[in-house]
Amino acid sequence: MNRKMTMKSAALLVLTTVMLTACTPGRSGETQDAGNKASGGDTQEAVVLRYANWNLGTEADQNLERRMIKAFEETHKNVTIKIDETITTDDWKASLATAASANKLPDVFMLNEIPGSVSSDWLLDLSAMASKDAEFSALPETVKQSTGIDGKTYAIPFAQHMMGYYVNKDIFNRMNLDVPAYGISTEDFVAAVKKTTDLGQKTVGLDSAQSMVDWYAASKNKDYGWFTYTDGKYHLDSPEMVQGMTAAKDLGSNGYAYEGLDEAQKKSLSGEDPGVAFRAGQIAFYWNGTWMNGIFAKEANFDWDFISIPSGRSALAADYLGIAKTTAHPEEAYEFAKWMSFGKEGFMKRISIADENGLELTSLPVTSDSEALDAYWELSSVPGIKKAYENLDSAMLDPIKIVPGYAASRWEAETGVEIGDKANATIGDLISASVYGGVNYQDYAKQLNDLAQKQYDEASAAMK
Repeated sequence: MNRKMTMKSAALLVLTTVMLTACTPGRSGETQDAGNKASGGDTQEAVVLRYANWNLGTEADQNLERRMIKAFEETHKNVTIKIDETITTDDWKASLATAASANKLPDVFMLNEIPGSVSSDWLLDLSAMASKDAEFSALPETVKQSTGIDGKTYAIPFAQHMMGYYVNKDIFNRMNLDVPAYGISTEDFVAAVKKTTDLGQKTVGLDSAQSMVDWYAASKNKDYGWFTYTDGKYHLDSPEMVQGMTAAKDLGSNGYAYEGLDEAQKKSLSGEDPGVAFRAGQIAFYWNGTWMNGIFAKEANFDWDFISIPSGRSALAADYLGIAKTTAHPEEAYEFAKWMSFGKEGFMKRISIADENGLELTSLPVTSDSEALDAYWELSSVPGIKKAYENLDSAMLDPIKIVPGYAASRWEAETGVEIGDKANATIGDLISASVYGGVNYQDYAKQLNDLAQKQYDEASAAMK
């Protein structure tokens, strides 16, 4: 049986965060004359909110996000949402910085990261409004904690996506192997990768062994998070991290991962990239996010499932909205941001619009309301995704948007180590060489941990 996904519409559940935006300029906190927007006998102040997001497409597209904006305006007669096209997708952070320097930040905007936005003093403290909002208080604790710094709430959870492994069930059935499911042990996962690698049958067990670097230690130690980070500390020299790097090197350097194959071996498969190879039915385990569901529903002609991370932990990648500290209309801005994100009313409208127009939902539900969740799960019967979603309270969060200095701690900081033609390899370079090259990770574990911790400490100090 070719199992794509059970949905009301095959295209209804594409989860993606990579979209273009087009916008219309305006001034922050604009107020129109009451008669310009109010209808009938309504004498409410007419408010204009400027909004910037990278998922708006074009005016001609009339995608789900733009339709959600119109629906908000229809239910909030005194509010007009003006899309701000001065914030551009080619350099989102720089565009926001330019707008901030001119005191023209949009009232509501997508955040590329929270810590830097707070340290730049762009964001309104939302603590008072959030604390009075029963729907915000009902969000999973992991999600709520990710929106704040030092006990204050600065961001609104806009969208969320599960990270983890997709599994080609047909490969396992063809090889008479037990099909993996959500909760598979780390040891069974590694064994399954090896058992499903058979280049003679044009199959390889894993797309990339480097993904293990981020989750393996946390699968062994529940006190650890993504890349071992937790509560302001890294643990890159821990036994669990060293064990994970050893396992990743075993798979990456011995032909069990597509990324580690030579060019001739890759050409014997798809010859292009691991995503193409997975959709062609040649990779057993493929690491990605649930924004890929719709693509797989259309293009993967085999039975597949999502198993998240071995050991049964969930991994969450989230997007966040911020409200400018300079907004003249904080309450209206909060209501609009809530409508577009975690609010039940807005999410139910999102499902309705998508269903009526054959459009794509762009996120797993952020709301915790049971009615809204039931409506969403009617659209999808991917067992692993639902199980992973049910474990959000213990989920790891991708730190890139919420941990100070994370990009430097994970990839960018220079180590002073010479690797190949790189006289001063970065942390990312050294980790890659530890998985696919001749570097022994344990020789540098303490040095890497100290360096990663330094990036975090310095970024945190800069915020204060």
